[in-house]
Formats: sequence, C-alpha cells, structure tokens
Amino acid sequence: MGKRSPRLQFSDEERADPKLKKAIQKADKKADELDKAEAKVPKKTVQRKERVVDANGKVSTRLYFEEVDKKKPPSKLTHAVAAAPVNSVLATAHREIRQSEEDNVGVESAHRLEETAEGGVRMMDAAYRSHRLKPYRNASHAEAAADRANIHALQKQAQRQNPQFSSNPYSRWQQKRAIKKEYMAAKAGKGGMSTVQATQKTAKSAKKAAENTKKSAGFITRHWKGALIVLALLLLVSFLSSVVSSCSVMMQSGVSAIGATTYPVEDGDMLAAEAQYFALEAELQEYLDTYESTHDYDEYHFDLDEIEHDPYVLISAITALQGGEWTIGEVGGTIQMLFDKQYILTEDVVVETRYRTETDTWTDEEGNTHTDTYQVPYDYYICTVTLENFNLSHVPVYIMSEAQLSMYATYMSTLGNRPDLFPGSSYVDIYINTEYADYEVSEEALSDPQFAAMMEEAEKYLGYPYVWGGSSPSTSFDCSGFVSWVVNNCGVGWNIGRLGAEGLRRTCSYVSPTNARPGDLIFFEGTYDTTGASHVGIYLGDNTMIHCGDPIQYANISSSYWQRHFLSYGRLPQP
Repeated sequence: MGKRSPRLQFSDEERADPKLKKAIQKADKKADELDKAEAKVPKKTVQRKERVVDANGKVSTRLYFEEVDKKKPPSKLTHAVAAAPVNSVLATAHREIRQSEEDNVGVESAHRLEETAEGGVRMMDAAYRSHRLKPYRNASHAEAAADRANIHALQKQAQRQNPQFSSNPYSRWQQKRAIKKEYMAAKAGKGGMSTVQATQKTAKSAKKAAENTKKSAGFITRHWKGALIVLALLLLVSFLSSVVSSCSVMMQSGVSAIGATTYPVEDGDMLAAEAQYFALEAELQEYLDTYESTHDYDEYHFDLDEIEHDPYVLISAITALQGGEWTIGEVGGTIQMLFDKQYILTEDVVVETRYRTETDTWTDEEGNTHTDTYQVPYDYYICTVTLENFNLSHVPVYIMSEAQLSMYATYMSTLGNRPDLFPGSSYVDIYINTEYADYEVSEEALSDPQFAAMMEEAEKYLGYPYVWGGSSPSTSFDCSGFVSWVVNNCGVGWNIGRLGAEGLRRTCSYVSPTNARPGDLIFFEGTYDTTGASHVGIYLGDNTMIHCGDPIQYANISSSYWQRHFLSYGRLPQP
C-alpha cells in the first residue's frame, strides 16, 4: 500500500464543538475502519539489519525481524493487459476456425467446446485473482473513505477558525479544494506519490503463466462447489447453443437487439486500448512528478486536476467513432485524440526583474579600504503549471455526429453488455443498481392539463442514461437537455430552445418554496464547478422531482444532498 491516511488529532474543545463533533466522529470512525481493513492485508516477516554504536564507540550489527505487508498481486486490469497479446492471438485463431467450420458440423462442435473451456478457465482464473485482491481492495476503499472524512473534518475546522472565508458556496468550494490539495501533498510527501506502472512485459507474464495456472487450480480445489456451478453453467450454455441453432430464426429479432447494444470488439483489443490510454496517463503523471527536477525555473506553482478516466466511456467513444468493429491497430490515432481533448496542460512562465545586493571592496592610493554597496538586477523565473481534466465523458458531444452520439449513448446505457470487462475500475459501481424507483404522481396535480402534458412527455424517457451535452432521445440527455426537450415537445406551446440550467433559470420567474407547484422547475447549485444553477429538474409536488440523474428518474428533494445544493424554484412563462 501507499502512504497511509493519517489519524487526525483534535483538541477536547474542538471535539466538544457541535459544528465539528459529527465530522470528527466520522473521521475517527473511518480511521478505525481503515485500521481493521489494513490488519486483514496479508503479512510476511522480513529480516532487517540495524547498526548499533555502544558507549565506547564500537559498531555492531543487530538483526531483527519485522512484519510488513505482502506485495499486492497484479490488478485485474494489469493481468488482463499482460494477457492481451495472447488473448488477441487466440481470438484471431478462433476467427479463422469459424470461417472454415461452416460446412463441418464436427469441427464446429469441437470448436465451441474448446471456446467454452477457455472461457471457463478465464472465469476461474478471474475468481482466484479477485479472491487474492479482496483485502487490498477493501483496504484501498477504506483509505479513500478515510481521506474523504479527514478532508471534510479539516474543512469544518478551517470554517470554525475562519468563518469569513465560508460566507458563500463558491468560497467554501475554493477552501475545500485548497485543503484537499494540501492534504494529499502532505500525505504523499515531497515529490508526490510514485507513478503506478500500468503494464508488464509480455515475456515476464508468459514465464509466470504456468505458476498462475497452478495457483488458480489450488483456488478451485478449495472452492470446488463454486467451480462445479460455473462448469455446469458453461456446459448448459454450450448445450443450449447447439439445441437452439435450429430455431435461430425465431430469435433473430432478440439477437439483433442484443447485438446492437453489444461492443462488437474482441476483449483483447478493448483491454489493449484501455492499457494504451492508461499508459498515456502514466506518462503524463511521470512528467508532472519530475517537473521540478527536469526544468530550471526559480519558483513553481502547480494547479493540477486528478488524472483519471472512465474505461467504459473510452471504449464506448472509440466504438462510436469507428462506427462499430475495430482492432487496436486501427485506433491509435483516436486514442491520442481523445487523450488530447481530455487533458489540457498549460505552462505559463513569468519573468520578474528582481534585485540582489552586491558589494565591491577596494583600496585607494593612500591605503584606505572602501566598500561600495549596490543593487544588481536579475531575471527571476516563475512557472505556473496547470492541468485541466476536461472529463472524458464531456468530450463526445463536441466531436461526434448525432448518429455517433446515439451509438455512444446506447453503449453507455448497456455498458456494451460487458459489465464484467473492467471489474477493477472504481467507475463500475456507478452503473450498478441504476434502475429507477416507481412513483405515482397525484391525481390532483395531473388535473392541470399543462402539467399532465409535461409528465406524459417526461415519463417517456425514464431509465435513459445521463450523457453530458445530450439533448434528444437519439443521443439521450443531460439534466438541462432533458428539461429543455420536455418543455419544447410536450405540446403546450413552449419553444425555448436548448438552454443550460442557468439559462432555464433566467427564463423562469422566481417562485418561493412555499408557493412552488407541480410543473415548476427546481434548480440546484454547486453540483459541479460552475457559476449559477448547475442542475435542474421538474418539480412534481410532495418533495419529489423528475430529473436526468443517471439514469432519468424520480428523486426525493428532501434528502440531505439536494437540500445542501438547493438554489430556487422557477415558473416558466405562459406559452
């Protein structure tokens, strides 16, 4: 593991402060959870040497043993990347076999059984690796939670000490950002955390293949019940695929629907694309980590966004831009283009004229010594390095046609029917349990024809995924795109165009919370870095709205999150 999240220390006075108490308790709780998670990380005993000097100056060497964490096994992504060349070769071989097996039922059956077996081995190997990585994964999640709790507690502490700097949401956001940057820098130490290497040498992976197979087999032996279940399922799938081949016409429409939402790309190519993008990010991180040692300026300032991306956004964007099937050899330029759009690095150098004091000592003809002092100008170089992460999910709307955006939105709504492709990614969690809860709009509210028309149009799109910049059913929607579409297409007579959240707010007249009624728009601020309204939904009454979250869904606005970001209600002008 990296450098551990610290356990913050607070005074008794701070712990007794009602404004700090809850945040401190949460920080303590998360620190305890981190301790428990780290205790479950596998340990090993290593021998250490220590030089000891006694009172007489005699030097001796003392041996002792120390318990340290075992080295974390390679991540699922790293393992998949290392295996990608092999998987790509296997995929090519299978394609060649499929092209020649059409007229030979025996060859076809044998080939299907071979592919099923290979799939079973991969699933079991993945299960073994997931089992080994679990304590490290839990510790990592606990550490991230501890960091968030610590940063929140430090922000509350800063607000207590300097209330004048917390007078508005923007000031609080700036304050939190500065605290987070200082916290992470202090945690990492001088120079920051080392860059994680994304790939391994293929040759090295090949040498370990046999060893890993043995380890996987050992895992299967210890978990034989689960292995039997997996094997039974695989055999069932293989059997059913043979049985239903004669009735494929009956299922053609269903298969077509699945095919249209499934990534038409081999796993090896998709994993290789993710690895290539990750390698570009690692190279950028390394450049920033070593910036001061590789440049020669007098002073440095850094304003850096985090380097991260959603792998599903990457694969969906590449596939939409390619119009379907692709191989890793065909998309190198696309990967670089997306990277250049996401990360904007600027380096601004300012030269100041500064002065240093110099002295000149000399002796006159009479032997008297004199000292002259004077100011000498010199150039002082100040470099400011800024990295903006534009967010990869925001890029498609600027570079894709409507047809490409539609394909991209489709893949994002289904994850290309491959939710298992990047199981180690932190982004996977946001796509789990995204089904929307049902809600019955009151009959009284629906008695208003104008509101009823809005709801009839809005509810058509329940479950549609969030796509930044999206503004139509073909591309899906973002929050303001969804509301703009409903208003313009509900048949009431509005024609306000495509507006952002703040533009919609300015179009509306202000309504107090006590006078808000179904059909009014509800606005929020501070949900992301922008001025004014940053999110908008349609108010339904009963503390409920319909909005484009992820997916389009109903939401209770009385939750702590929405109450914290609430800005105002607004009423659309009469059409």
